Amino acid sequence: MSRISDAKSDSLALESTYHAPWWLPGGNLQTLYARSLGRNDAVSYRRERWRTPDEDFIDLDWLDSAADSPLVVLFHGLEGGSQSHYATSLMAAVGRQAWRGVVPHFRGCSAEANCLPRAYHAGDSDELDWILRRLKSQDAKRRVYVIAISLGGNMLLKWLGERSEAAQGIVARAVAVSAPLDLHAAAAQLDFGVKKFLYTRHFLRSMQPKVLAKIAAHDLAIEPRAVQACSTFREIDDLYTAPLHGFKNADEYWTKTSSKPWLKTIRVPTLVLNARNDPFLPESALPKSGEVSDAVTLEFPRKGGHVGFVSGKFPGQLDWLPRRMLEFLAS
Repeated sequence: MSRISDAKSDSLALESTYHAPWWLPGGNLQTLYARSLGRNDAVSYRRERWRTPDEDFIDLDWLDSAADSPLVVLFHGLEGGSQSHYATSLMAAVGRQAWRGVVPHFRGCSAEANCLPRAYHAGDSDELDWILRRLKSQDAKRRVYVIAISLGGNMLLKWLGERSEAAQGIVARAVAVSAPLDLHAAAAQLDFGVKKFLYTRHFLRSMQPKVLAKIAAHDLAIEPRAVQACSTFREIDDLYTAPLHGFKNADEYWTKTSSKPWLKTIRVPTLVLNARNDPFLPESALPKSGEVSDAVTLEFPRKGGHVGFVSGKFPGQLDWLPRRMLEFLAS
C-alpha cells in the first residue's frame, strides 16, 4: 500500500484498498446497512464461563480449531457480542483460515445479568488485561492476536498504551476498528441531531433496562425515572456510568478513558482503522502521524461508516474488513 496523499512525509497512514459501493452512499447508510449483512454468516460457538477475580463472571464464545493454530481474540463494541455483524463475519473468516477464535463478552452483554453492580466502560483496560493474560497463560507458546471494535477498540488501544512494552509479551499484533478515540468528540457527534435519533436512542434502549435492573438488584442510589428520562450519552454517563466506575462525571470519564493520548506509547504492532465518514467520530478527531508511535499503522478510508465497510455488488458483502484485519495480523 502507498501513503495517502495528504499525509505527512513521516506518516504511517496508508492508502486503503477499501472502496464503498456506489449504491450505498453516505456514512449513515454504510453503518446501518452493514448490520443486516452479518446475519448471513453462521458461526457455531462453544460457550465457556470464567469466574472473575471479584467473584463475578464473564462468558466467552469459542471458535475451536487446531491446537497449534493462532488465536484471534475479538472484543466487541457497546452492547455488542458474538452475534454482532462484525463478529460473525470475522469469525467465519477465522474459521476458513483454520485459526482459533474467541469473543469475550463484557459484563452484562451475554444475555445474563452479572452478579455485581460493576458493568463495563470505555476505558476498562484492567478487565482486558486480566482476560488477555489468562488467555495467554493457557498456552504461552500460542500466538495471540487481538481485534477490537468501536468501544472495545478504545479499551484495547488504551490497554496497549498503558502496558506498552509489557503488552508485547502477551499480544503479537492488534487491530482497532472504528474506535471512538476521543470520547468528547464522539459524544458531541452522537448526542445531537439525526445521529441521536439513529444511534444513541438505539444504544439507550438496550442499556436502560440493564441499568434499571442493577438499581433494583443492588439498591443503587439512582432514581429509576432519571434513567428512563436519559436521551443522550452525557446524561446516562453523568448519572450512571461515570459514578458507578469511580469518575466524578461524564467529562472526567471521557477525558480519562479516551485512548488517543495513549497511541504514542503503543509498542505492539497495531492497525488503527477508521473511516473518515464515520458518523460516530469526526474526521478532525483522527490522530496525525506525530500523535502515534512507530508501532501504530493508521488507515483511514474516505468512506465505510462505523464498522460498515460493505463491498461488492448489491446486496453487498462484509468480506473486505475481515480480510484486511487478518491480512494485517498475518503480515
